[in-house]
Amino acid sequence: MSTQPASQNNIISTIAADMDAVNGVIRQRLHSEVALVNQIAEYIISAGGKRIRPVLVLLVANAYAYKGTAHHELAAVVEFIHTATLLHDDVVDESSLRRGRATANALFGNAASVLVGDFLYSRAFQMMVSLDNMRIMSILSDATNVIAEGEVLQLLNMHDPDVSQDSYLQVIRSKTAKLFEAAAELGALVAGANDEQIAAASEYGRSLGTAFQLIDDVLDYVGDASEIGKNVGDDLREGKPTMPLIYLMEHGTEEQRQLVRSCIETGDEQHFDTILAAITTSGALDYTRREAQVAAQRAIDAIAAMPDSRYKDSLLQLARFAVDRNH
Repeated sequence: MSTQPASQNNIISTIAADMDAVNGVIRQRLHSEVALVNQIAEYIISAGGKRIRPVLVLLVANAYAYKGTAHHELAAVVEFIHTATLLHDDVVDESSLRRGRATANALFGNAASVLVGDFLYSRAFQMMVSLDNMRIMSILSDATNVIAEGEVLQLLNMHDPDVSQDSYLQVIRSKTAKLFEAAAELGALVAGANDEQIAAASEYGRSLGTAFQLIDDVLDYVGDASEIGKNVGDDLREGKPTMPLIYLMEHGTEEQRQLVRSCIETGDEQHFDTILAAITTSGALDYTRREAQVAAQRAIDAIAAMPDSRYKDSLLQLARFAVDRNH
């Protein structure tokens, strides 16, 4: 596994003690009397990942000087919801690799992965209810519903070469950015921030999530499988029209458009090298990076009025990391 870039280490270091507490909550709350649930949950959680969503809860709560411990519980809830969506995603996408390891569905089978995903969702809701705050429940239940809609929307877009940029951005906002938005919003809410500050945190999270997904789209074509932890070209193989492909469909030559159309429709990856060359020369990757930079800047602007602190500095670093990373 590659080492994390310094910027990410710096970001995490400001909340190291909080992250240890969150990992403790995750381990404790994952426990089940059913051995297979424990086995799969442990496998998924130990895979690590960037843990960006719980980090968001913690950084925003600390930025507004929160002193309690409810943010640890909320950070774990957000990570459980995210992990449940990954389990279900990998089954839907028939993925074999995530974070550089075999996916749970490849190892334990589709049925077990779906059911343990359900366990994680329902455990997240148990934890959320225990916090006894209607607004927290409202934010998280809305988020999980929007994410589910985003998943269905993406399913409808699969193998459809006529997906527009607007339609694709709607998928990103629902499927990826919504949980980032909820995480930042919860951090502000639990810290007692006012409505204006909570709205700013929401905008930060939404824009950050958009930037992250757009860079993921780029890395699907130029990433190193060992760095990004999944197979390069997966999006094309799954017939997913992501931003670089949509740009190429709109700006490429007639021959390139026909090739992309055919590959999206059939999930044919044998022309991956040809499409990669076309995406590179057409400026599709540069365009997608620029769109990610615009989203990251929107996130930075959203928290301009946040009080200065090392936590705010970390949030600003995180927005820059979103577009500069290579995994």
